[in-house]
Amino acid sequence: ASIPTSGTISAAPGPPNVAPYTPSAALYQAIAPVAGTGYGGFWIRVVAAIIDGIIVRVVVSPIHLLFGGLGLAGAMSGIHPIGLGLLGGGVTLIATLFGSWLYEAFMESSSYQATLGKMIFGMKVTGLGGNRISFERATGRHFAKWLSGLILGIGYIMVAFTPRKQGLHDLLAGTLVRR
Repeated sequence: ASIPTSGTISAAPGPPNVAPYTPSAALYQAIAPVAGTGYGGFWIRVVAAIIDGIIVRVVVSPIHLLFGGLGLAGAMSGIHPIGLGLLGGGVTLIATLFGSWLYEAFMESSSYQATLGKMIFGMKVTGLGGNRISFERATGRHFAKWLSGLILGIGYIMVAFTPRKQGLHDLLAGTLVRR
């Protein structure tokens, strides 16, 4: 086969003249830090969490005293104390888990937008747009904290390294902790 040497060779038509793709700024609005807004950093949130933990334990301690004493009462009455002690410990654990969930979800979805520990340091939990979060979102954020802790605490450590100081639980729930 021979290649024609005469005539004009025309190239296939190219793509129309279109400006190169530039993503909308609205797509990145949720990622970029907002100028002039402070976020709750890692260490201040750790201290606030410790304060909140103490508050929950103080509220639950009467339940622990009541049900935790079942083992001692059983031992004094001649009943084997292990079963009653386990029951008392289980009731206390359930009260602590249930109490911490309700405490965080109600406080963060309230007009305060923060738990008492966060309020001490002037922090508020908001949605990405700065709005108050719902009880459902606060509940999701609370249980996402379990995931943050289950992966060796890496979900919490992320707070120190993300631009808007978000932990994994904040990213999953779509929340910010603002100062």
